[in-house]
Amino acid sequence: MSLLLIRTVVLYFLTLFALKAMGKRQLGQLQPFDFVVLLIISESASLAMQSNTVPLVDSVLPIAVLAVMQVLFSLINLKSEKMRDFFCGKPTTLILDGKLQEKELRRLRVDLNDILEQCRIQGYFDITELALVLMETNGQISILPKTAHRPLAVGDMPEPPPRETVPYALILDGHVNRRALRRLGYDENWLRKQLARAHIGHARQVFIAGVDSGGRFYYQRKQGEGE
Repeated sequence: MSLLLIRTVVLYFLTLFALKAMGKRQLGQLQPFDFVVLLIISESASLAMQSNTVPLVDSVLPIAVLAVMQVLFSLINLKSEKMRDFFCGKPTTLILDGKLQEKELRRLRVDLNDILEQCRIQGYFDITELALVLMETNGQISILPKTAHRPLAVGDMPEPPPRETVPYALILDGHVNRRALRRLGYDENWLRKQLARAHIGHARQVFIAGVDSGGRFYYQRKQGEGE
């Protein structure tokens, strides 16, 4: 039993390091070759966890080799556009200037209801309003609406809004975030003054406090800490 526990811990950390080497991607963002590596790594690790009769090296070695291969292929893809096209493929146009591309839909075996559903999820119920819809290499849908139907952007406004600052949480559940204070150019004396103005004697009484995007101090007391 103890041997199986040790093997499980070893394989857990080995698999974790292997996946970290693959980069920070969500499952829906994986390219085909990333997904294949992930499946094989998980299968190799599970085999050694299920039985003590399987030598640990039989799982450790394949996981290590796959991790190295994935890193090498990623570097090759960065250097060679042709190799990237081979491993990952190219984005496919599903809708162009409001018209469905029937040949591409049939080639990818994409159901009309599926593409219309994806458009609705992103807020577009009329495909004639769309200039371009692409299926990316990871299977996600990218949508470019026509100019007349694009959401209003800040750059479209006659006068730009005032510049916003980065909001920071300065107190979390009674604990002072000193790193955030330093980034804002403040110290704990400044924070104590802000709390004193709100008639709060100590940070322990605060559930959350910080500075919003407008540079204003805000706070929320803990429950049971009355005004």
